[in-house]
Amino acid sequence: MAEASVIFRTAVRAADPEVLVRNTIHLHGSSLTIGARSHPLPSDARLLVIGIGKAAVRMGRGAMAALGARVDGGLLVTKRGSDDPVERVGKLEVVRGGHPIPDATSEAAGVRILRLVRDLQPRDLVLMLISGGASAVVEAPAAGLSLREIAAATEVLLRAGADIRMLNAVRRRLSRIKGGRLAREIAPARVANLIISDVLGNPLPIIASGPTVADEQPGLDPVEVAASLGVWGELSAELRAVLVAARAGDQPPRNVLDSLVLADAATAARAAAVAAGHLGYTAPVLATDFTGEARELARFWAAVARHARQPGGPFRSPVCLIGAGETTVTVRGRGIGGRNTEMAVAAAAAIEGVEGLAIASLATDGDDGLTDAAGGVVVGSTVARARAAGIDPAAALDENDTARFLAASGGLLVTGATGTNVNDLYLALLP
Repeated sequence: MAEASVIFRTAVRAADPEVLVRNTIHLHGSSLTIGARSHPLPSDARLLVIGIGKAAVRMGRGAMAALGARVDGGLLVTKRGSDDPVERVGKLEVVRGGHPIPDATSEAAGVRILRLVRDLQPRDLVLMLISGGASAVVEAPAAGLSLREIAAATEVLLRAGADIRMLNAVRRRLSRIKGGRLAREIAPARVANLIISDVLGNPLPIIASGPTVADEQPGLDPVEVAASLGVWGELSAELRAVLVAARAGDQPPRNVLDSLVLADAATAARAAAVAAGHLGYTAPVLATDFTGEARELARFWAAVARHARQPGGPFRSPVCLIGAGETTVTVRGRGIGGRNTEMAVAAAAAIEGVEGLAIASLATDGDDGLTDAAGGVVVGSTVARARAAGIDPAAALDENDTARFLAASGGLLVTGATGTNVNDLYLALLP
């Protein structure tokens, strides 16, 4: 557990939003440089900073460190329950919204953002700081819809096993903010996006439901997504009507200057490999786009690890296999868990009795599902310890009660909120 924790924490630090934002933006006289490009920012232009998502506070700190007094105002919206109780970051007020289901605080935050960007002029600039979780913590329902309908639809989709692409394909059509609509509210002012990606492959329309990018996602029709998951009939008539009408799409916003992805799953995986190397491991990164059901990936990951430990295996010992991605869980039970605790418990069952092997599945935001934990680290004796505590792994998986299983067996890893969010990290350590 200790080495897995060290590797995980190093990976998280590599995706530190505060450092990444601070190093990406610079003021040069009457210009704002973002990455490799400079944009005019005359002295009479307003500069607003708006951050949304789990990394909003840390990204806001980076922006204020770089821009200081030049910022005219703004708002940071992060997940309610965050470990960081800060109420302001310089000129930026911090508010909190519901997650993973949007609630009244999410709607209040959405209304405040829409008011903040009202009446901007062409010379003005809005710096958007976007990270995972933003789709839930900020919301403003489309005309004719209530927040309750959107929240209910989100819950139905999640329980049906929708991945982030499917989920956002539906809910960004239900909002006044998502799908590029916030960029159109900001117009005629300009907008620049700095992004911490929690979506594999970094498709901009899907990250945070793309509030300030063009809504272009061929092949993911919202009606077809809901139908394919078998939940079309569970959505309200009003919501179905909005989704059908949304098929026509919107005109893409034309006021977006830049959209830079500062960190993603690959960032964390590469840093994990470096950390494992410092601990003496051969540390190959096998892939950074793993998907599928958590328990199925667990069986695959365990099989790969068991193969790697055989004499004459492909890697020099000791080995730390590294991967990243984002799985899904089809919820059938009433227990407490998340995709990483689910993967860890399934992996524990797959390596029961195997010595000299540890498997970890960890959320880089430190918040796996509804567990208040990052995920789990399991070894060959994990199942035996759980059974000694009266918990069977098959029953835990049937009930999706995987956090309790790991807590009882000593495999639950609790880190607290990390302030970043770049998918999940998978490790297999073979000392």
